[in-house]
Order: sequence, then C-alpha cells, then structure tokens
Amino acid sequence: MPVAPRFSPARLRRPRATLSALAAIAAGGLVAVSFAGCGLVGPSPVSTVGDVEFDTPLTIPPLAESSVDADGTRVFSLDAQAGSTEFEPGEPSNTWGFNGSYLGPTIVAKWGEHVRVDMTNSLDEPTTVHWHGMHLPAEMDGGPHQMVEPGASWSPEWDIDQQAATLWYHPHPHGDTEDHVAKGLAGMFLVQDDAEAALDLPREYGVDDVPVIVQDAGFSAEGEQEGRGHGFAGALGDELIVNGTRGPFLDVDDELVRLRLLNASTARSYAFGWSDGRPIELIATDGGLLEASVELDQVMLSPGERAEVLVRMVPGERVVLQSKMTPEIAGMQSMIAASNGGTDSFDVLELRAAASLDPARAVPELLNTIPPVDESAVATTRTFDLHGFEINDDEMEMGRIDETVTVDTTERWIVTNTSSMPHSFHVHDVQFRIASIDGAAPPPELAGWKDTFFAKPETEFELILRFEDYADPDTPYMYHCHLLWHEDQGMMGQFAVAEPGQQATMTEETHHEH
Repeated sequence: MPVAPRFSPARLRRPRATLSALAAIAAGGLVAVSFAGCGLVGPSPVSTVGDVEFDTPLTIPPLAESSVDADGTRVFSLDAQAGSTEFEPGEPSNTWGFNGSYLGPTIVAKWGEHVRVDMTNSLDEPTTVHWHGMHLPAEMDGGPHQMVEPGASWSPEWDIDQQAATLWYHPHPHGDTEDHVAKGLAGMFLVQDDAEAALDLPREYGVDDVPVIVQDAGFSAEGEQEGRGHGFAGALGDELIVNGTRGPFLDVDDELVRLRLLNASTARSYAFGWSDGRPIELIATDGGLLEASVELDQVMLSPGERAEVLVRMVPGERVVLQSKMTPEIAGMQSMIAASNGGTDSFDVLELRAAASLDPARAVPELLNTIPPVDESAVATTRTFDLHGFEINDDEMEMGRIDETVTVDTTERWIVTNTSSMPHSFHVHDVQFRIASIDGAAPPPELAGWKDTFFAKPETEFELILRFEDYADPDTPYMYHCHLLWHEDQGMMGQFAVAEPGQQATMTEETHHEH
C-alpha cells in the first residue's frame, strides 16, 4: 500500500522557470520588470511550516573510524559508492554516499595531527573529494585537478594546522559538482583543539553536540526521491531532509544543546530561527568560534556555509528549528527572490526535551580571541566581479591560472556582486576576514573567520586573506560561486601560491596582480 504523503499537496508548489526565463536571467535582465511587463505572477512560496509530522528520529552520521600508523599519521578511509536509500520505509531511492548509501561519516582530527585519507572511487564515473574550509597543500585539496577515476584510489595527507571548526567534505568535479553533491556525497569534518576543548560547551557527539546537515529535496507521494525544480540559483527542492532524515526529531536530555548547522544544499539559502521566536545564539562560523556568542533573529547560511548555535531547553518542551527566507534577508527584489527560494519557509528539525534535563552552566563570555582586521600589511589588491555565470567576465578554464599569489603575504580581495541575482563566494585553502560590506563594518555574525559567504546582489565585500605557506606554482586552488550549478556553468577561477618572483607554470595566460 502506498505511504501517505508527508505534506499537504496543496501547500507544495515547486518553483520552476522556463529555459527562456533562465536565459534572460543569466544575461542579467531585469527579471522583476519583465514579469510585471508581461502580466506574469512569480512562483508561489513553498511552505512546510506546520505540515511536517516529525515522526523519524534524527539520523546521526557515524564517527569515521581511524588508525594511527607507526609514524603517527592518523588514517581514515572513504569509499565513494552508489547505493539505495529508503527516505520513506519501503520506497528505495538511488543515492550515493561515502562508506554507505547516503552522506558519509563525520571525520574528527585535532590541530597538530598529521592525517591521511585513503579515498576509493567505487562509482562508475570520476569524482573527487574536496576538504571544504581546510588549510592544506593545493595538490591535496581535492579540486577538479585531483580527479579519481572509477576503481582508482587517492590518498591525500596533510598537517591539521587551524583552530577548532566545523568543516565538511564533498566532490568537486568540474561540471558535475551539483549532481554529485545532490546524490549524497558529503560529510562533516570536525577540527578540534585544546583551547576549544577547555571551554564549558556541549561536546558529546550526537547527544548534546549534534551535526545538522540540511539539504532540500523532492519526493514523490510515495516517498521516492525525484527531480527538483530549477531557478537561476539552481535546483530547488520543496522539502528538507536533515542528515538524510525526513521529518526528523531529536530527543534532548541536556539543558544546553549545540547544533552544528551545515547548508549542504546545492542552491538554496536558509534563514534559521526558532518556532517560538526566541533568539538563535550563534557561537561559531565557518572557520571557528566567534569571540563571544551573538543573539540573532535568524542565522542565514548560503550553500557551503556552516554555523554553530546553542539552544537552552526547558524540561518537557518542544521547539522547532525553522527556516523563513524573505526578500529582505536575501537582499533581492521580490520577483527574483520568489524564483530562487527567497520567499520559502520550512520546518527543519524538532527538538524534544525530556521531563528532566542535565543542567548546564552559563556560556563562557569569552569564546575565542580574534585579532582585529589588519589592513596595514596588505601587499596586493584584487577585484572580482560576479555577474551572470562569470567572474571578471571569464568562465573557468582548467588550463588557466587567473591569479598568482605570493606566499607569506596578505591580500585584499574586493568581491562585488554587480547583478540583481543571487551569488556566493568561496575561497579554497584560507580562512579570511570580511573587513567591510559596502564600506561599513560587517555585522557580528560575519566578523569571524569565513571561507564562504552569500554575496548579496549589488553589494561590495572587502576580504582580507593571508597566504602563509604551501607555495606550489604548478597546482592551483579555486575560488568560485558556491551555488553549485553556477560553479558547474563556469563561475570559477584558479589561483596558485608561488614564491616571491615566481609565476604559475600551468599556462602562459596567467593573469598578473593589479
């Protein structure tokens, strides 16, 4: 007998765009004006608020097993494989995963450890695994230059040399990243250090320190995963899964709970908050802890961004993590927002407090020491114009180095979304600071260490980046839009880190500093 739909069909109107509309958007047309001039109405908002049954315990990805070699190297193993996943009991969907049918285990390593990951590709097509947010040599980065053929293996190794943070891993094949991530190839990578371990914060994995990997998806009425509608941002699903779980709930036995939020969607951005209107308490962003916790109305995450938040529970209560995007939060015109998920609302995860909770102390006032942004050391300024599916009017070329960076220098990157459309920006290898947004200081939630940010339309972002080591003029890192369809369309560039006086050797078309 077919399983009943989890949501009311009348509420689920998936946003779709015609090819002609997408072409107009890509060309930078004034979409809102075009809609109005033709008398058309934009897509109806999607909302699952109040409709999610929350009848399935939240799946917690297992911790990745590891061993330590004689030389002290901590070794992990990942196998990219195809499989079948029942998001609804009895209704299998074809999926991909690492060491399983969907998603992958959570890797945990400590600052100062030397790690190796033995990755095997058991798929029938090439893929990669990129360590998103990790500081490591370019040849270990897992970008499109480190493809792993079917049946082959790859064993990158590096020193963990950054502070405690919530990172993640996912494929990065040029032209196919959206597809590989959407099929399920993703997992968390947690970096630990002594300073964070000394803080009185929740830290029991899967109990009071919980991974929350959020993805949007499409399902048939019976519960089989199916295709998603497409806007300019990319493919957009009409419901959410968390850690691969539909309708998830989490039983809570502790007064204070830490959620590690990861937007692993390929195109959709979220504005996370609580169903009862309480502030959401942010303690960390992409690159690690903030100096102090910040209470916000919502935490916005574009694809690839992470945030750690705390919630203090009362015995017996239930509260729902939600996402309620608006054009104002997204900084988009109403019609453009409606076509790209910017008016959609979702119930994400229900927390259920036990009748009696283990007490928790107050959150430490000082979580981290983050030095002020120092622009006095800037040696080079570069500009990046995001428009259509191009950066600086160029599409990605695998054989072209776009920028050559000198090792042990600090740079200023001016990143501007000159269009009215949504974009984001991710830089491999380094965690950076946002010095200003349209000339003003960033808000507290963007003042810490970042590797990815939502580039609001018609907005300028000033980044300060320091390239401390790992000079390799032959092997590039990437910078790109992390709306993965945009990346696949060529909205990506390459930079190499070289010794003073060197230029990248991949091509003679290298762009020079300016």
